[in-house]
Amino acid sequence: MNYLKLREESLKNAVRDDFFKDFAYTQLGNIDFVIGVDCGNGTDTIDNVEISMRRHRNSEISKSRNIDKEDAALFKSLLWAEAKQGKSHDIFESFVQLILTIGKEKTFEKYLPPKYIGAFDAEKFAFIEYHSIQEVFYQNDFNWNVAPSNHETKEFKQLHALCEKQLQENSILFKYATDSKELQKFIKLNFKSNGGASEKIAVTKNNFVFVFQKWTESVKDSIAVDWEKAKNSGIIPADFFLADLLSENNESLKENLYVVLKNTKYEFAKSLDEMGIFTVKSVGFLDNQRDHRKFWAIYERPPKEEYWDYIIGRRDLLVPQDIRERKGSFFTPQIWVEKSQQYLAAVLGENWQDEYYIWDCCAGTGNLLNGLTNYRNVWASTLDKADVDVMVDRIANGWNMFENHIFQFDFLNDDFDKLPEELKKIVNNENKRKKLVIYINPPYAEVGDAKQLTNSGKNKTGVSFTKTREKYSDKIGIATKELFAQFLVRIYKELQCGYIGCFSTLKHLQGPNFHLFRNFFKPKLEQLFLVPANTFDNVKGSFPISFQVWNCQINESFCGKNADVYDKNDLFCGQKNIVSYHGLKTLTDWLIATREFGGDIHLGYMSNRENDFQGNNYNYIINNKNQLPNPRGTDLTDRNLIYGCVFLAVKQVCNVTWLNNRDQFLFPNDGWQKDEEFQYDCLVFSLFHGQNKISSENGINHWIPFTEGEVGCKNAFKSDFMSNFIRDFLAGKIDVSAAPQHDGIFALIAENRHSEHSEESKRDVSHSLNMTKDAVEPTEGSVKHAVEPTACRQFSPAAQAVYDAGLELWRYYHAQKNANPDASFYDIRKYFQGETNGRMNATSEDEKYTALIQDLRGKMKVLAAKIAVKVYKYGFLK
Repeated sequence: MNYLKLREESLKNAVRDDFFKDFAYTQLGNIDFVIGVDCGNGTDTIDNVEISMRRHRNSEISKSRNIDKEDAALFKSLLWAEAKQGKSHDIFESFVQLILTIGKEKTFEKYLPPKYIGAFDAEKFAFIEYHSIQEVFYQNDFNWNVAPSNHETKEFKQLHALCEKQLQENSILFKYATDSKELQKFIKLNFKSNGGASEKIAVTKNNFVFVFQKWTESVKDSIAVDWEKAKNSGIIPADFFLADLLSENNESLKENLYVVLKNTKYEFAKSLDEMGIFTVKSVGFLDNQRDHRKFWAIYERPPKEEYWDYIIGRRDLLVPQDIRERKGSFFTPQIWVEKSQQYLAAVLGENWQDEYYIWDCCAGTGNLLNGLTNYRNVWASTLDKADVDVMVDRIANGWNMFENHIFQFDFLNDDFDKLPEELKKIVNNENKRKKLVIYINPPYAEVGDAKQLTNSGKNKTGVSFTKTREKYSDKIGIATKELFAQFLVRIYKELQCGYIGCFSTLKHLQGPNFHLFRNFFKPKLEQLFLVPANTFDNVKGSFPISFQVWNCQINESFCGKNADVYDKNDLFCGQKNIVSYHGLKTLTDWLIATREFGGDIHLGYMSNRENDFQGNNYNYIINNKNQLPNPRGTDLTDRNLIYGCVFLAVKQVCNVTWLNNRDQFLFPNDGWQKDEEFQYDCLVFSLFHGQNKISSENGINHWIPFTEGEVGCKNAFKSDFMSNFIRDFLAGKIDVSAAPQHDGIFALIAENRHSEHSEESKRDVSHSLNMTKDAVEPTEGSVKHAVEPTACRQFSPAAQAVYDAGLELWRYYHAQKNANPDASFYDIRKYFQGETNGRMNATSEDEKYTALIQDLRGKMKVLAAKIAVKVYKYGFLK
């Protein structure tokens, strides 16, 4: 019992041995003390539906030892707890740290929640039922992205204040010195050491949210219902789940639900049928109820009657994510709340809070209004009644906001006649309206997202279908897919307020699809700053979120603005020029124009899907477009090769960052055409870059930059185009700058340039390519010209270093017994690295190859940095 001298790990082991020896023990993420039972047949598992059909491969887990990650799939949690060594710890702070850990990792979505959570140290052990705190995890506006162990953060203190009353009133505390027997009895009564292999899983206040998530995955799609019509009427999948859960023998036990289960069908409430939402009164199943039966064979229903009212009352915890996004904005970190108010003050004056009215019309729980001082002039509205209740509760706990300035309002659908009288007077008075500041962090939900592009997600259909969208879709076009754009356009056009202070992405300022929006939305942009998006809760992408201050009293089309840039720690990084790109031709336009050049030799196909940094993974060279299901790009020929190499290099040399990933690549100025060294650099870069996916398996490989003699190949290549082309390029026989005025991209240099090169000059060219004199002489398949070269050019040192490293790689490959004479750079990498499930492995077991490819990649980075400077110089990027 003397735990005081033990370190934390030893303390956990001692407490487990003394009080939980009949249970299995593991860790789930950063929850470091987890007690539960093994369910060897998999009925009480993390993924119950899938694992219920399998058996554990090994013998039953010993209850006295830890279980590994694989065993955890057959593990039912009874307790998640936070441990602290010593006895000087505030037990409630330990609970808050545990809650932050659970919320940050969303453990409740991955594992069946336990009956209890706990906190203990060397003196005491406390428990509280999970359901008492579970609603904390579903706050709209809370930043979970903080270190749980740091008890000094604003978030920790905010959560402590929110949970303190619950913890004080509902936690059960035992001290080892005086309550040891009572603790043992409590554990015996409330924790069952039998895994219950043949029992169904009971649905309780603690786990009904988790069970609903599994029901959504397993049953929802088997129900023959139009989910969009249902959602438009206020019916969500949770209503079908509740009809299932609160039923016996497939008959719902409560009649006052929105949906009730009647054996093999669901019936809708009469009021909904009268509204004409559904043309039928009931719906059935698409699979003869197979998935439904399978799911409810695992979970027990109905739950204990004492839980019914609680579960029905917490229907809000079962609202789908897209609707949660629709209801409110992402949490705004306090660091950016304060920064935004500084920028508002810079525009409106030091006394702006006394001189202006402020309305946050998508307030969530009022996080954005923290730090304001004159709440007499502040209003907050939100779509969700639950958020209104939270703000009212905040007032009861010391927030200085006025309760009658908080109200429920659907800004994208409701009429302004529904506003509180005091605010309505401001909106209806032109002079007062000019003193109204709309201060918002609107929701970023849209109909589609990046997951669609990779076939890993579905459209959020219906999210943006509002009265505002219907009213303005013909004026701002596809921009109405974005909810934040709908907020801005209604504020600007219908409120005609003084100023807008708004957090959002940069789509409305830079996106090509927003040109109609920019033509319609014309307040003057006074101030702008950018911060990393992943500093906002629930935002995972690496892109900038901006805060803009718009002056609605001045009309001015947005063309560009210098934005202040701050890193995640609020350190000023400088300025970035944000431009609209309206009327500017793109790099894609530039490459497409080369199709007119024609060509005699087909070299490959340049795939190009997007024109910004986000699309760089879709930019690569392959043999032909037939390799792609939906090809978008340009054929590469002997007449536009350099253009293609410049295109690939320009898009790949600059690293993608959170700050530039929305930047558009542009039609360059003519400077690059006179810069021969830049052209050579791009050519070499493209030959040895991983996005060059030319393969001899898919056609003739024209991309071998060396001769057979140089690499030690014992057979003739099917094509020596590239080595001959490089020779002629360096010899000055190919003039890219002449392309717009002459026939084809590789026009001959003016006829008055005569052959002045001696054999010595040719040897210089040969030397720069590590070629022999014989290799310089024209061979069949070379690029032929009517004139001799006029100058002896050489690769830049950076390009030469890459070229030399590539040559060593080719030589090592051709030293292999089964080397393919026509192998490409891609083929060589594939040979040494191998494939797994059709994808090239990242590494190789061949040590020499590994050293050679690492050397090549290191020199490619040097070359990329050199090219990147000229990407901006020649206008490929702003």
